[in-house]
Amino acid sequence: MERDVQFIGQSTAFLDAVERASRAAALRRPVLVIGERGTGKELVAERLHRLSPRWGEPLVTLNCAALPETLIEAELFGHEQGAFTGATRARAGRFEEADKGTLFLDELATLSMGAQERLLRAVEYGEVTRIGSSKPVRVDVRIVAATNEDLPALAEAGRFRADLLDRLSFEVITLPPLRAREGDVQVLAQHFGRRMATELDWEAWPGFADAALRALEDHQWPGNVRELRNVVERAVYRWEDWSRPVGHIQFDPFDSPWKPVGQAPRREQSAAPVSPASSPRFDYDGVSDLRAAVDAHEKAILEAALGRNRYNQRQTAKALGLSYDQLRHAMRKHGLIERGSLLGGELSGFSAEVFPRKGARGISRGEHFGLRKGRDQRIALRIVARFAHRQAVASDFDLLDQEGMAGGFRHDGFLSWA
Repeated sequence: MERDVQFIGQSTAFLDAVERASRAAALRRPVLVIGERGTGKELVAERLHRLSPRWGEPLVTLNCAALPETLIEAELFGHEQGAFTGATRARAGRFEEADKGTLFLDELATLSMGAQERLLRAVEYGEVTRIGSSKPVRVDVRIVAATNEDLPALAEAGRFRADLLDRLSFEVITLPPLRAREGDVQVLAQHFGRRMATELDWEAWPGFADAALRALEDHQWPGNVRELRNVVERAVYRWEDWSRPVGHIQFDPFDSPWKPVGQAPRREQSAAPVSPASSPRFDYDGVSDLRAAVDAHEKAILEAALGRNRYNQRQTAKALGLSYDQLRHAMRKHGLIERGSLLGGELSGFSAEVFPRKGARGISRGEHFGLRKGRDQRIALRIVARFAHRQAVASDFDLLDQEGMAGGFRHDGFLSWA
């Protein structure tokens, strides 16, 4: 996956945090970056380094949570040959590697109390001692640390050294969560969507449908920008027609009717909203035409449900508690039935077979077929639709001639892939 190296956003809370990081970059003092997962703490650390006088020196990163407690001190401060089992040669630690540059310590709160004590000495006196050695080594390192924990609360509870916290908190930059960054969800979604469309060699970026944008805006984003990127890229990748706006968003990739039995249902919103309660941003006070507002909301629910069920009308009707005919009536009412199209693609041709008549025969486009007059009969059609980019088969599509009269074949619904 391509690495993000730029800040994207326009909200005041986000820009204030970036500005504070820019101002602190020129100093060699320690900086603490606080924020939820996925808010961009490492990007801030990179900005602090690139805008500092140390920009030409190394930026060394260590995830403190990625190493066991028994190895973290050796990784930070280095070790001499024979210092412990497996130490076959001397090795410099991250502090020595970052000399004259910047050391970024991610997940700082996971450090053991022993490692915190050694880190305090390194910050306070600018020297480290390798494990197995008694000779300190002078280092010139600027410390940037990040965490998603409440460090003052941990210090009060005795789980983090208060004196180390005092040394590291010269400047504290707290990044706002995505749900608090007004207007940034759409900006980021369009950015990630456009980039994914380029990766998929789409001829153009169609954007998102209104229902999809509302779903993105209403989601709480516990994983922040990282989660948004995954959701958007997955939605674009699964969307099969680049000429139409992306209309289906799935927030939980594990959400499935075939999940293993016993798996607790996730509380997160799994798709575009399908109930009035999921649209808290609706301006009820601004409604001047009740009928138009209700119709618009009903259309949004239908669009979301159709997208979630891959435009399989029978599954959509079942999901919404409607009969098939009721769903079709609602779709016609809101102009959601496009005649002569399958899943939004241009139909270049089709063939069909009529069952259960003896001697099934093919039907060409525009050809008429007859039913016995006065007898309702349901005909199962197996349709092979050819598109410019592929051939697909849709099976068990029911067509009912309500009046039992002869008629031409007409497709005015959606089919799901077999």
